[in-house]
Order: sequence, then structure tokens, then C-alpha cells
Amino acid sequence: MNLTIDTQLVWLIAAVTAILLIASISGYLISRNTSDDSKRTVVNNLNDRIRSWWVMCLIFFAAIASGNTGSVILFALLSFLALREFITLTPTHRGDHRTLFWLFFIITPLHYYLVFIQWYGLFSIMIPVYAFLFIPLRSALAGDTDSFLERTAKIQWGLMVCVYCVSHAPALLMLEIPGYQGNFKLLFFLVLTAQLSDVMQYVFGKTLGRRKIAPLVSPNKTWEGFIGGITASSLAGAALWWATPFTPLQAGLMALTINLMGFAGGLCMSAIKRDRGIKDFGTMIEGHGGIMDRIDSISFAAPVFFHLTRFYFT
Repeated sequence: MNLTIDTQLVWLIAAVTAILLIASISGYLISRNTSDDSKRTVVNNLNDRIRSWWVMCLIFFAAIASGNTGSVILFALLSFLALREFITLTPTHRGDHRTLFWLFFIITPLHYYLVFIQWYGLFSIMIPVYAFLFIPLRSALAGDTDSFLERTAKIQWGLMVCVYCVSHAPALLMLEIPGYQGNFKLLFFLVLTAQLSDVMQYVFGKTLGRRKIAPLVSPNKTWEGFIGGITASSLAGAALWWATPFTPLQAGLMALTINLMGFAGGLCMSAIKRDRGIKDFGTMIEGHGGIMDRIDSISFAAPVFFHLTRFYFT
């Protein structure tokens, strides 16, 4: 990357760091002036989230700084942990154990290796074609036919959403966009927009939320949070056009697409959690839940953003 690209990345990282500093100071001041127990619970949860954001951002910045290798390894690890959470919540049979071995230790690493060597042709079909056909065959060979269709569907769905979909984020680094060499900034744009939308929907929902969107699926999602959060994040995405190959209007539309798909991902993951009778996928991230709770928006947004960018800008 040339000096201009490096400078722009530094500005992006500095902006995120400044936002976290302001959030940390504000959270501290609010907690000092809150005496009501119910409000203190909300403030404590907010501060837990802010502390977790510091850790997550530092890890992401380190991965970006280390180049393709670090970025692919980070998302491969996220996929592995998210898939582990998903499979844990959807119990399988003894007959699936060898299938799961292939899932975790062969298919997932191989898929991310294809991302690393930037072999788009095989990357795009390996899981939805070859793994899709292999998984039920391997389970069938075990001879356990009890709930076979249900078990196989859970495994395949987990592989698709936790590995295949999420891997489209680092796959952005393989795109060759004429006149643009800042693919790390493109990855930054995707992650920042998706996560900012989650944060802003949370803020608008907590402060203005009244009318619930799908109360039986996700009681905390409101129309006020949805509209306010997506609008704010889309405008922020448009303001970041200079870090992308897009015009301001295109950047805003891309950000809007990321936000809408991110909302869809969060809602679908919430439906799975309600089906399993749990609140979060895990407890790894303080204030956020599990890995999948944090990347659910990216899992739906990344493949759509990747293919829109590849189709229209490469």
C-alpha cells in the first residue's frame, strides 16, 4: 500500500479510537451520576459493551496491520468459534461426530486457505456445492437415520452462515478494483458500517424505542431503533466514501444494503436463539454474549456486499 492508503487507514483507526474514548468517558460520567438501580443496570451493561469494544477493535486493528495473513486468520478463528457455538446449541448424534471432525478441521481450514490464496472460483463453490453434498453422505455412512434430515440441515446451515457467509469479509481482499488498491479499507468499511448500525440501533432503541418490530423473535428491536440506527449508519457510510471506490451516493447505498442485511442477520439469529430457549449464543464477549452474537450482522451483510462490489466495480 502507498502512503495515501496508509494515511487514510490511520485516520479511520484514529476516528474509531476517538469514538471509543468519548464513549468510555461518557459511560464513566453517567455511571457516577446514576443512582436508580434499573438505570444503573443499563449503564453497567453499556460500559461492559464499551470495554469489550476496546478489545475487539484492538484485535481487528492488529489483524488489519498484519495484512492478508492476519485478516484471514482472524476471520477463520471467528468462524471456528461461531460454528462451535452454533453446533453446541443444535445437538447432534454420535453418528455425526466424524462429520463434525471434517467440518471443523478440514472443510473450514481449507475454505479459508482458498481465501488466503485468493482462488475465487473454488472458494465460491466449495462449501455450497462440494461440502453440501459431502456432509449428508458422511453422516449417512455412520448408519444413524434418527432425525437424519434435521441433523444434516443444522450442520449445513451452521457451516453456511458461520463459515461461508462470514468468509466473504476477508474475501474482499481478493477483489481487483480498477484504480483502487485499498481493499483493507473496504473491509474496514464493511465491519465499521455493520457494527455501527448495531450500536446505533441499540442506542436509538434504548432512548426512543416504543413500537416493537417482532416482539416474539427479538423483543428489544423497535422501529425507532431500526430507522434511527440504519439512517445514522448509512449517513456515516456515505461520509466515508473517500475510503472506498464508491461515490458518496454509492457509498450511502452500499452502507444501507449492509445495514439492512445486518438487521436481517440479527433477526434470523434471534429466531434461532428463541427456538433454543436461550438469550445469547455464548458468554465469551462481556456485555455482548458469544461470537455469533457479535458477527450475526456480518454473516448476512458480507456476502451481499462482496458480490455487489465484485459485480459492479471489478
